[in-house]
Parts: sequence; structure tokens; C-alpha cells
Amino acid sequence: MSEIKIIPTTGRNNCGGRCIIYAHVRDGVIEKLSTETRGTPDHPVPLCACAKGLNYHKTFLGEDRLRYPMKRIGERGEGKFVRISWKEALDILTEEYIRIRDTYGPGSRYINDGCGISAIMCGDRMMQRLLALDGGYLGCYNSYSSACIRNATKITYGTCETGTYPSDWMNSRLIILWGHNPAETKFDSSTLFYLKKAKAAGIPIIVIDPRKNDTVLALDAEWIPIRPATDSALADAMAYVILREDLQDQTFLDNCCLGFDSAHMPEGADPSQNCRSYLLGEHDGIPKTPEWAEKITGIPAGTIRSLAVRYATARPAALIQGYGPQRNAYGEQSARGAILLSCLTGNVGVSGGYAGGTGDCSTHEQPSFPVPDNPYNRRLPVFLWTDAVDHGLKMTEYDGLRTCHQGIFDNPTGLTLDSNIKMIFNLASNTLINQHGDINRTVKLLKDTSKCEFIVCSDLFMTASARFADLLLPGVSMFEEENITKPWRYTEFLGFNNKVIEPLSECRTEYDWIRELAGRIGLEDAFTEGRDYEQWLRYLYEDLRTREPELPEYNVFREKGIYKYEEKGYPIPFEKEVRDPAHHPFPTPSGRIELFSTKLWHAPLKDFIPPIPRYVAPPEGPEDPLTRRYPLQLSGWHTKARSHTVHDNNPRLRKLDPQQLWIHSEDAATRGIQDGDLVLIYNDRGQIKVPAKITDRIAKGVTALSQGAWYTPDDNGVDVRGSINVLTSQRPTPFARGNGQHTNLVEVEKL
Repeated sequence: MSEIKIIPTTGRNNCGGRCIIYAHVRDGVIEKLSTETRGTPDHPVPLCACAKGLNYHKTFLGEDRLRYPMKRIGERGEGKFVRISWKEALDILTEEYIRIRDTYGPGSRYINDGCGISAIMCGDRMMQRLLALDGGYLGCYNSYSSACIRNATKITYGTCETGTYPSDWMNSRLIILWGHNPAETKFDSSTLFYLKKAKAAGIPIIVIDPRKNDTVLALDAEWIPIRPATDSALADAMAYVILREDLQDQTFLDNCCLGFDSAHMPEGADPSQNCRSYLLGEHDGIPKTPEWAEKITGIPAGTIRSLAVRYATARPAALIQGYGPQRNAYGEQSARGAILLSCLTGNVGVSGGYAGGTGDCSTHEQPSFPVPDNPYNRRLPVFLWTDAVDHGLKMTEYDGLRTCHQGIFDNPTGLTLDSNIKMIFNLASNTLINQHGDINRTVKLLKDTSKCEFIVCSDLFMTASARFADLLLPGVSMFEEENITKPWRYTEFLGFNNKVIEPLSECRTEYDWIRELAGRIGLEDAFTEGRDYEQWLRYLYEDLRTREPELPEYNVFREKGIYKYEEKGYPIPFEKEVRDPAHHPFPTPSGRIELFSTKLWHAPLKDFIPPIPRYVAPPEGPEDPLTRRYPLQLSGWHTKARSHTVHDNNPRLRKLDPQQLWIHSEDAATRGIQDGDLVLIYNDRGQIKVPAKITDRIAKGVTALSQGAWYTPDDNGVDVRGSINVLTSQRPTPFARGNGQHTNLVEVEKL
């Protein structure tokens, strides 16, 4: 028996952890995985794998792997395929590609968002490159993760670079995690590391969330339960208390903000439409008191009042909002409300504070596979691709259509599409079915082959989305190719995916077959520029080194498997702007923080959204009359057992966090439900059967189901695995046209 070789690699799927993985390999077989367990004085944060990372080989190398190209032989979505050769697969692909291009034009082609390969060499960008070289394609913008908070941050601050490096949180006197659950949703390795240090140093931590999540437990934090989609009502009430107690930083508001009061409104705007007047009820007669918010949020008025005073007097304090609150109907307003509180208390531009918003904190360039400009010059919000399949010819700028270079502050330009989507490339993605809202609507739409005529999927497994392919191609896992990974946020480094084993059976990288397709349509030279897969990796890395000279030579980087940048002093966002606003304006049209958004004031929007941060009662929220039929709110979360849908086929990880409906004990009792009972969750969009978990770790009137379980309908169309998007909506948010999938009303009954 040969000796064990230890090969360094990194996680490459769409998880923020990007952990270091050491594959212990003997005779071409991975015997186990290990990880980095401790930091160093120069790099104190270890890139330590969680249970998901240490089970990558059990997930990706099982018997359920797709190993050969296949074509559909049954009804689309039925899951019936027959094995074919790679030659036949490329023949079919080439024929359909040319037919659809020549019949409907470049705008009929769409590359679905949500690629599970979060690394330089990823299939979606490769296909974008080929289509851009061949006339273009219908592009997309936003993401399922952060559409609302990014748009809200950009219209307020003019940039999404609003995040403070976590080590600075040690200078805070209070930390509020609002819809932020880093113990289960791993954005990075630094966040929970420094939160634990802050807790150990005696800094109070409060978590606002519908669930008493694992972050509350890990930090022994104070938990304030809240009803989903009511976050901006809580922000309004906190702001009201701060004003009534005269705790605001008026100097900061006067010098840096637009629209807080009537004296600081943009020229031409109604001076009464300012934040202060709204909060005090001067315009609508409704002061936004804690008592007003209690009826909406479910949080006692005394708790709201105490929270506001604690936050306003603990300066500096960090109010850090996660992506959960903004994935609700009117999610833009939840994000803007949190930003308002940061401004109201002067916690912007100071050490220990936090500006709020998206929280990007970029200090090094992130490399990517090059994509030329899209000649078709049209793009739509990622959440509306199903509309473009169904009625793309009727979509306009009011649906979010933009040119490829049109920014958030640009005015609509009368755009339309010249084709519905007729061909979809769904590469390493389960978004086609599983992660998009209202699965049953999408299923019905895609089963109609007269609408979208051809779907190509490249994947490792027969996922819910792969079942809807016309042509299904087997990809390779992280162990079967080289790649370069990059972090989501913080902990600045680059990781190298070393190849550990040879590709299984007939599995191929997307680059291989896209290059072959390019050759068949006469574009191989333009697509490859004479480089093979490995040469592209080397070229892109060496090109990055010309701008990041700290990086080591390519071979040194590959051998070590990781490079951590030297940690230096991290800037405080907007420090210069706050210190000297006259000479350092904010990057907005007005040069100030736009609490009153001139963009929203002028925008002709299909749905109502106000120019200031303020609560708007959402459809399917707790005040919707629909609650008479469906009295329970349903929200989702990112479970520690999966990264989106990755790992749901791993029985070991499913045991870590079984798919169950969280329901409060009082709500369960009124329905005669016992812990572990099989229940039916339903609304007008669909039905799910799962066991119930009765717990007081969830707000009353709220239920929760972790997202990412693979959609598995029975003969009656009832999902039996717990895929939450059977019940979620495809209703977009009003400004970002983003994902509001956490805002849903349901009923639950015992089976």
C-alpha cells in the first residue's frame, strides 16, 4: 500500500467560508479531509472548515453522481433521460444553438444566475464570453442574495463599500446583529471569530431575528424576536424614541445628510416629506411610537424603547444588518431603516461604529474570467427571468430592463426586448427550479416547450433543476479540476483548488465542452485566445500579480494552496467624508448621505416606494387581510447542513439539521400538533409535507423552514422534502425588482 499524500485545496461552492481543505489521498482515493484549526500572530483568523467542508468528499463523490451526457426522452421535468455520447451531445447542442440564434436573435439566449462554482473558472462566465463573441445574450443583474440591500445602500451612500473590518468591532460598546446569523450562514471566517472575541471582552450583543438562531446560542446573546417583513417598522419606532429623547447626533445630520429635516431637503422637493416629519407623524397624523410598532412587529413597546436608548447612548455602536431582512417584500425599506439609525446616532465614519447597508469591505482586487461587452446590451433583474420566458416581449424599463452599462441613478430609456427567452444555460446551478420563488409556477412554465424551447444543464447530480434539462451534461467536482477561489468578504486571501483525483467516468469541465461548441461555430480562437484551461488559470493569476505584487509566483501559490495577504490597517468607511464633508463629499448625486433619495423621488415606479426610509405594510405581511385564510407567516434561513442546495444529498449532513417546520408551541397547540408530527404547510401556491419542530425559539405567529432542500413532489404534486420555494412568491420588490421570498402567509395542519 502506498503512502498517503496530503494535497491542499479549498472549498469552491457558493459559501463564504472558503475554508482550507487538506485531502488525504492514497492510491487515488480520498480517505479523509482535514482543515486549518488555528491562526497565527500575523493571521489570527483560521480558515477552518465546518461540518460541510469536512464532508465535501462524501457529498461530491457518491454513487448518485452524473457520469455521462444524457438527453431527455420524456416530458420535460419528468426526469426521464437516455445516455448519449459526448459527440451526440455536442451535435444536439450545436444544432439547437444555431437554430435558436438564427430564428429568434441573440436576446433569446439566457444564462441562469446562481452558479454553484464560486471561483475564477466557472461555467456561467465562460458561456457569457462565448455568447458575447457571437452576437450577445439577454444579461442579468442583481442577485438572489442581496438585491434590495445593494440597491438601498447605493441610493443612500452612492457605494456599497460601507463595511468595517470585524477587528474594529472590538472598539464598539454595543453590537446589534439584525437578521444576521453568521453561525449558520457563513459569510466568512472572520465575523464569528471577532464576535466571540467581542463577547468575551464584555461587549453586549443583541440579535434581532424571527428565530432564536444558532448565533444567539453561540454568543449567549440577547434575542429580540420579530415578525418577518416588519423590520422597517422597528427602525421607525427606534428612530422616534431617539428623537423624542433628543439623543440624535444633530451635527452629523446637518453636515452629512440630505432629507432628515425640512431645512435639509433637495431643491424643489416638498419640505414636509422629510424623515423627521414622518417619524413624528406631522404629515400623516401617526407618530411612529413604540406602541404603534408593537402592533406590527410583535415586539413589546418597552423593549423597543429600551433598545433605542441603549443603541443611541452606547456610542460607538455597530448595527450590522444581514441579508435576511432585505429578502422580504419592501426589503429596500428594511435596509434603509437600519442605515437611518446609523446616521441618526452618528455611528458612520467612526471606529467602533458601522455605517450599515451592504457592508462590502474590499481591499484587494478579485480576479475573474474575462467576458467581453455584451453586444445585445439588454439585461433584466435575475428574479424576473421567468417573466421573460413567459412574456418578455411585453417587458419594459418598469420591469427593471436596463442597458448593460446603465447605472442605478440613470433614468429609464424606453427599453424593450425583441424576443422571449427561448434557450437557457443552467450551469452548476439549482436556481432554475429549486431556488426561484413559486416552484409550481416555474414548473408549469418550463413544461411548456413552446415557450423556452431548449434548456442545457451542467451539474453533478440529478437535482430538481437538472430534471428539467433537455440536454444534461456531467460536470466535475472541486476534487477533479484546478481552480482559484476568492472570499466573499473579509479575511483577504486567494485559495488554490488543487486537483486531487481524475474526473469520474465521462465528466468534463464546462470549459472543455464550451470550447468545443465555440469551435463548431467558428469562434474557438476568439474564445480560447490560444489557451487551454490550465493556461487560463496561470494567465489570469499572473495578470493579477501585476496589480497585486504581494502575491507569490504561480507555482508557489499552487503548491501551498493558499495565500493570505499581509494584514494592514483597514480604513473606516466614510471617515474622511464625516471629518471634512466640504472637501470630501459622499459619492451620491448630492454629495451627502441621501436619506431622502432624489432617485426614488423622480422614479416612475410601478409599485409605491417612498423617497425616505419608512415602513410600508407588505403584501402577505402580518397586517394583510389574507391572514384570515393563512394566519401564519413563513420565513426561511440558511441551514448549517447545506450551502444553498449543495449537500442536501448527503445523509450525514441531513442528520445535522433535519428538515422540519419550526412552529411556536402556542401555534402548534391550537392546531393539535405534537412535536415530530407530520404536517401539511400550504397556501394558494403549493403544499409541503414535513415533520413539525415545536419550539419557543421562534416568534409567535411565525413558522420557518430552512431553504435549499431539493424539491421532490409526490404523485399529487405535494413536496415531501421541504423545499420552501413551493410556497414562496415570485412577486418582486418595488425598486430593486429583487427577491422577497421571506414574505409568505401559510396555514399548517396536522396529517
